[in-house]
Amino acid sequence: MTPDEINQFLAQAFSGGTPPLVEAADGQTARCRITYNPNQIRPGGTLSGPTMMALADTAAYALVLSAIGFEPLAVTTNLSIQFMRKPKPKDLIADVRMMKLGKTMAVMEAGIRSDGETDLVAHAVITYAIPQKKGTP
Repeated sequence: MTPDEINQFLAQAFSGGTPPLVEAADGQTARCRITYNPNQIRPGGTLSGPTMMALADTAAYALVLSAIGFEPLAVTTNLSIQFMRKPKPKDLIADVRMMKLGKTMAVMEAGIRSDGETDLVAHAVITYAIPQKKGTP
């Protein structure tokens, strides 16, 4: 799937909110952006962990879809995240790369940074389960 196709799918599938924007996805890497919103700030003046986790997870989903095609039932089985520094109050960007793509799972890593910054604010490793097509052993 292309980034535009993935964005259309995400907008329809998650109509209750505004999903992160898929800026690039080519089967090996993907980039997603979540637009800054003051509602994402938690006590202490930092962007919330759930905001960063949602961004990492969406970027991983976009990468899986760009690699295997339309498979809406591919699901997260694990997401481990390390928060490294306080993000700036601006858009967040996740760059994710495929570490392993198998028949039944994909393992990816994501680096998250504030827009315009080079230092990571978080690092995540994400695993997705890929459903087997009917008739596939």
